[in-house]
Amino acid sequence: MADKGKVCPTSMGGQAVIEGVMMKGPRSYAIAVRKASGEILVHREQLKGIDKKYPIFKLPVFRGMFALIDTMVLGVKALAFSAEQVEMEGGMEPSRFDKFLERVFKDKAEQATIYFSVFLSLVLTVGLFIVLPTFLVRFLNFAVGGTVLMNLMEGLLRIGIFLVYLLAVSRMKDIRRVFEYHGAEHKTIHCYEHGEDLTPENAARHSRLHPRCGTSFLLIVLVVSIIMFSFIGWPNMAVRIISRILLMPLVGGISYEIIKWAGRSESLLARVVRAPGMFLQNLTTREPDSGQLEVAIASLRAVAGEKEGAQHK
Repeated sequence: MADKGKVCPTSMGGQAVIEGVMMKGPRSYAIAVRKASGEILVHREQLKGIDKKYPIFKLPVFRGMFALIDTMVLGVKALAFSAEQVEMEGGMEPSRFDKFLERVFKDKAEQATIYFSVFLSLVLTVGLFIVLPTFLVRFLNFAVGGTVLMNLMEGLLRIGIFLVYLLAVSRMKDIRRVFEYHGAEHKTIHCYEHGEDLTPENAARHSRLHPRCGTSFLLIVLVVSIIMFSFIGWPNMAVRIISRILLMPLVGGISYEIIKWAGRSESLLARVVRAPGMFLQNLTTREPDSGQLEVAIASLRAVAGEKEGAQHK
């Protein structure tokens, strides 16, 4: 643990799930879920460590490309685990789709569900944030001239869709509870990085906003994409869509390095870069109660003993 009062940024990250929190450490991740009985169930697994097999994924930008896909897969896996616990508690019958996957894939059904969910997420992301903006912006072609301005308008439209999406989901009752666990995740990581004892009382004093949050990362991705896509010019719609899809790994890699730097630096430039994302977290996080903080703490404790290089002792 770090010295009390001294902030030591770590590689610790996480995600809110259904009635719980997933925390990811250097070598493993843990999912803590609050059961209906009040008991906290903690599930911990080792990370695959693909960067050891392929050293290229340790290099700047490349590590961000890998992290983009790895985070999505791990996030879906954590959500699936928490949903399964809730279903078991409620005595819910498997859906027809679940039964179909079990019949076709047998013992590989769970893995098939995860990869199908990732594929569906990618399709929806491409449709909502790539195809839709570049389709709609063509109607402004008569009023806006020049490739740079067209790319800028497309990027602003993409950010607008993202904001509308966040506003819409933040009003959903079930999602609001997930956002409370999101706040618990941030408060607990802050508590850990300040070197304090991991208790609900200590965690509650910290901010529910965190500079390395996925919300901030997504906003940086949207801004970086405006710059990167401008280099392609303004070809026909089919080429625009394909080029944007192909550039997304690079955009994600660059964005990862930016948020990694902004999360550790206290320079004026870093504070300016992370300010919009921190503001947006007011939509994606809510104040948690002590019970939700207990769940986040249980998850973090399961991975907190792992070595963080020079950051913690």
